[in-house]
Amino acid sequence: MNRREFLGLSLAAGGAMLMARYMTGGTAHAAPDGAPNVLFIPVDDLRPQLRCFGHEQMISPNIDRLAAEGTAFLRTHCQQAVCAPSRASLLSGLRPDSTRVWDLQTPLSTTRPEIVTLPRHMLANGYTTVSLGKVYHHRVKDDPEGWSEPPWGGQYNTHGSPELRAERAEAQRAARAAGVASNWRGPSTEALDVPDEHFGDGALTARAIEDMRRLAQAPEPFFLAVGYHRPHLPFACPQRYWDMYPPESISLADNPFRPQDCPDIALHNWGELRRYSDIPEEGDLPEDKARELIRGYYACTTFIDTQVGRLLDELERLGLRENTVVCLWGDHGWQLGEHGLWCKHTNFETSTHSPLLISAPGQAAAGRPTRALCEFVDIYPTLCELCGLELPEHLEGASLRPLMDQPERPWKRAAFSQYPRGDGVMGYSMRTDRYRYTEWRARRGAGDVVATELYDHEADPGENVNLAGRPESAALVTELAGMLAEGRQGALPPA
Repeated sequence: MNRREFLGLSLAAGGAMLMARYMTGGTAHAAPDGAPNVLFIPVDDLRPQLRCFGHEQMISPNIDRLAAEGTAFLRTHCQQAVCAPSRASLLSGLRPDSTRVWDLQTPLSTTRPEIVTLPRHMLANGYTTVSLGKVYHHRVKDDPEGWSEPPWGGQYNTHGSPELRAERAEAQRAARAAGVASNWRGPSTEALDVPDEHFGDGALTARAIEDMRRLAQAPEPFFLAVGYHRPHLPFACPQRYWDMYPPESISLADNPFRPQDCPDIALHNWGELRRYSDIPEEGDLPEDKARELIRGYYACTTFIDTQVGRLLDELERLGLRENTVVCLWGDHGWQLGEHGLWCKHTNFETSTHSPLLISAPGQAAAGRPTRALCEFVDIYPTLCELCGLELPEHLEGASLRPLMDQPERPWKRAAFSQYPRGDGVMGYSMRTDRYRYTEWRARRGAGDVVATELYDHEADPGENVNLAGRPESAALVTELAGMLAEGRQGALPPA
């Protein structure tokens, strides 16, 4: 299929109108000679509990293969630990205070419609851009001008059994009739003896392989985004992945308690999980349910790892692997009982620390991980540099390309994240080589600090003791507060 036929099909589906609206707003360019393809793989709620990140229990051979072919960025942090703000930040190259997306309800296009997003930049530079699954949180609403054809969503976070799907559909119909949003979630876990394609992410892989074959025939390079839903709740996947993790092999978090001297505002009641029908509305989880959830999370992670393997295998079969950048990332971390917490929605390491792996043609240090502090706002400029594209002026991150050749080189002094609380407070958090320092600031008035946290990762990697209020920490708090202020203003120099 040539470019004209491809755009004709998009027009029939309504997609070319969106693309044309962008193309008339700026100059389109042909892709640089020899520009690589990009396979872009967001994974929802994936914490860096992977074998290539040092967690031997996790069965993740395909993501590990990607690490062996490229760079595992072992200390990467998202800008906000919840789906919509994290993805809006990464795909725009801007931090949440610049995107003005801090919640799940606000599409990026409503706050910063003028921003040239990563897909839009690729499209303007001769790439065919395709979105499958969950890339942005709001699908096309976030970036209507970023794609060569209408985004394909597939099945989103559904169970596998026909009975549960029917119950969900009926609840949605009843909610629409009543003019309200459906709160039906069903059980938090599910295991069925079915093929991978029975679940949405398996079907997504099949669709991605079809599109990969189609795009391989075109002269233009492609930017193919394949966004997986698992291991987001509910933890639903084929039984065989559950069988890889026998119940007796599952250990609970070793710090299921709130950190000493931790302010209340740093914690939450994991309301996302409590919406499921088999989870108590208040209080701690029974131990057997906690183990079941951890087992289900592991099973779903390995399920997704298998889908990633199918994509990599198809790249090889099509002869595209040597000219394709592969970028895999989890949109934020996830708590599995640490500090008595589940889900994300915090500034703790368990929420902000996120997996990032990039493999690119010609990188000098393939297979060598880096422990440099990195951020999700760095991904946009990195992919631009790897593809030979100019960097838009608005970007707030730095290209990680140098680390892919020299993983041990000096790098950033800190990584920055933030999380809002509903009572008008924003938590700004900074991770340095040794410390995590967090300030909770009022969002109105003078922005006064209402609570602080300080954790020493050298002595306390689990962030179990908040040192911020101790007299012996006063000088350090002053120093870190200055660094955080500089970082929030974009003025913190590199190491």
